[in-house]
Amino acid sequence: MALTAQSTIGDWLADETGGDLVRGLLAQSGADPESLTPVLGLPLQQLVTLSQGAMPQSVVDDLVRAANGGEIPDEAPATGWTERITAGRFSGKTIIVTGAASGIGKATASRIAREGGRVIACDIAAEKLEAMRAELPDTDIVTVAGNLTEQAAIDKVVAAAGDTIDGLANVAGINDDFSPAGETPDAVWDRVIAINLTAPFKLMRAVLPAMEAAGRGAILNVASEAALRGNASGNAYTASKHGIVGVTKSAAFMYGQKGIRVNAVAPGGVATGIPMPPNMSESGSARLTPFQMAIPSLATAEHLAASITFLLSDDAVNINGAILASDGGWSVQ
Repeated sequence: MALTAQSTIGDWLADETGGDLVRGLLAQSGADPESLTPVLGLPLQQLVTLSQGAMPQSVVDDLVRAANGGEIPDEAPATGWTERITAGRFSGKTIIVTGAASGIGKATASRIAREGGRVIACDIAAEKLEAMRAELPDTDIVTVAGNLTEQAAIDKVVAAAGDTIDGLANVAGINDDFSPAGETPDAVWDRVIAINLTAPFKLMRAVLPAMEAAGRGAILNVASEAALRGNASGNAYTASKHGIVGVTKSAAFMYGQKGIRVNAVAPGGVATGIPMPPNMSESGSARLTPFQMAIPSLATAEHLAASITFLLSDDAVNINGAILASDGGWSVQ
C-alpha cells in the first residue's frame, strides 16, 4: 500500500523506504527517532501541527513524493479512527465554545456546528476565529472575539448567545512554565489561574441563570491529566486544572437537581501544537520529562472533540459530575 500523508507515522517507520526518509528528516534536525514513540498512531500529516510552524506542509509533501517515485498518490481509506458526524445531534441547541479558533476548541466548535448546533465561538484570536467560520460556510456559527478574563467579554458572549443557552464548553487554556512552587513567578501564576480557572468559572456563572430558567443545560470544562496527578505539568497549571475539577464537581452537585449536567474531560497529550511559554523552568522541566515520556500516545484535537461533544450531548443524559480521562490510558499508568 502506498504511503500517504494520512498513513500513520508507525507505518512510515515500518516501511523500508519510508522509514529511511523519516529517520533522515529527524537526523537533519538532531532529533531522536525515539521521540516519535507517543505519536506512532497519528498520521504523518500531524507533524505539521506538532512542529508549531517549524515544519511546513511542503516537507510532508516532499516525503510522500520521495516514497512514491515522485508522485503524490490518492489517499487510501483511513484504517484507524475517523470522525463520524451524527447528523442533527445538536439541532435546535445553542452551545458556547471557548478557545474556538484553534486546537481542541476549534475541533469542538466545528463538530457541534456540523451536527446542527448553533455555535457561539469565542477566542482572543479574532483573525483565526473568522478563518474558522469561513471554513464552515453552511453552518450556524457566531464569532465573538475577546479576552474572557475581562467581564465585558463574558457579557458579550452571553449577549450573543441570547436567552437560550443549552451548553457551554470551556476549552480555552494556556500552559505554564513547568516551574515548581518555589520558583513560580507571580506573573505566571496570575495569568494561568486567570485564564484556566477564573475565566471558566465566571462564564459558568454567567450562563447558569439561563439554564436554570430552562430547567436544562450541559456544561463541559476541559481539565487535564494535570488535574489527576502532580507530575504532568508545573505548579500553576496543575493548580488551575485541579481547581477546574473542584468547580465542576461543586456545580454538578449544586445544579444537578435542576436539570443541569456539569462534567469535565481530562486530556493527556494532544497534538495541537500549542506553543510553550518562554523561560521554561530548567529544574521543573528536568523533573517532569521522565514522567511525560510515559505518555502512551498523543491524541488529535478531533479525538478530544469526540469526548467533549458526547458529554455535551443528550447521549450523556445520566452523566453528571464525571471527570472523564480522555488520555489514551495515561491515567492508569
